[in-house]
Amino acid sequence: MVTIVTTNASATGSTQRTNPQSLVPPSKNEIPLQEVVDQRQLESTGPDNSLAFGDVERWNRPHVNQYRLAAIEKDYDLSYTVTSLVFLSPFAGYTLAAIFSDRLHLLFGRRGIALLAPICKVIAYVVIATHPSYPAVVTILALAGFGNGITDAAWNAWIGQLAHANQLLGLMHGLYGLGATISPLIATTMITKGHLGWWTFFYLMTGLAAVEIATGAVAFWSETGTKYTEANRADGKDRGMIRESLKQRVTWICAMFLLCYVGLEVSLGGWIVNFMIRVRKGEPFQSGMTATGFWLGITAGRVVLGFITPKVGERLAVSIYLLVALGFELIFWLVPQFVVSAVAVALLGFFIGPIFPSTIVAVTKLLPSEMHVAAIGFSAAIGGGGAAVLPFAVGAIAQAKGPATLQPIILALIILLLAIWLTLPRIPKHVHQA
Repeated sequence: MVTIVTTNASATGSTQRTNPQSLVPPSKNEIPLQEVVDQRQLESTGPDNSLAFGDVERWNRPHVNQYRLAAIEKDYDLSYTVTSLVFLSPFAGYTLAAIFSDRLHLLFGRRGIALLAPICKVIAYVVIATHPSYPAVVTILALAGFGNGITDAAWNAWIGQLAHANQLLGLMHGLYGLGATISPLIATTMITKGHLGWWTFFYLMTGLAAVEIATGAVAFWSETGTKYTEANRADGKDRGMIRESLKQRVTWICAMFLLCYVGLEVSLGGWIVNFMIRVRKGEPFQSGMTATGFWLGITAGRVVLGFITPKVGERLAVSIYLLVALGFELIFWLVPQFVVSAVAVALLGFFIGPIFPSTIVAVTKLLPSEMHVAAIGFSAAIGGGGAAVLPFAVGAIAQAKGPATLQPIILALIILLLAIWLTLPRIPKHVHQA
């Protein structure tokens, strides 16, 4: 995850590295966001907390990267484009996870996933915590992406086939959203108040991943590869299902849907601060709070609407959520008032929040259980591609044309999401869960 905090050399205690050439120079008529933030800091009479929200962009999992990206950009003296490579690296790991997650389940079971995934993240976080060169950061993030990828496939597939899956997935993804709201505040405090380098946040990440190893081992120790094979292969053979799942139309529809959805979520969450500062002329701190409101809206939507979705049915519910979200996006775009925009984007987050868990439930209802891990792993990997490629593209467009281009892009993505979703086969009534 990558979010954005603006820091200076004295705050991070880092040594500047020079980049010979910026690949995408700022527009001649556009003031860089760093200068906007710095100027408003000087003009502000309140506490010096505007550094908590500065630049733009972030990686999706987890969202705290938004508060590290600008710090990374300044620390290594990089352009937006080069810094945005941190979006693409985890996608490579997610792709490998999509290929191997089903095979890893057959060999080691859920116990193996519960151990391997956090071990990958511990290794990656320890390396980053040493403050290595930027190419090393980009490279090692692929390992963290692999760990996150097999985690996504395993736990979404497992919970998706339990009773009351919508509610349980809503709670799980809601807790993820809660962590995504809290962790940027911790990272911001460490960087701006504690005057620590951005990489020190990975000390905390390493500790949490270590806790994940311990808790996962206890919870899934009995879930061996043999047990998984017997439960999910009718003939008891440990053949992989990735090829079979890719032959299913549902897999590809959900994969393309998640690509656009995750790209929408990450692009909006990553660029909203920039938009509110430059287009709505908000102060950095208040603009940053709109991003917090967006993620809180997603968290609340996943928990609250997770109990409503199964009563309506996933296909109809998601269609309604997207139409309502479309309305709030139009308000966000067309009403040029800061407060209206802040409220609209929070409500937009509320209605798009349950879409990811509802998609997972739809996959588990439309495909046989032996294909769940492979199909969900592939869909999550493609979704990771959306989180990598679309924000990268939005960043390039915003740098060339200005942050106002965010709104028509988001509007187009919502319309595209609705069109893709309506191609999904109808879910039989007898499999809807109350």
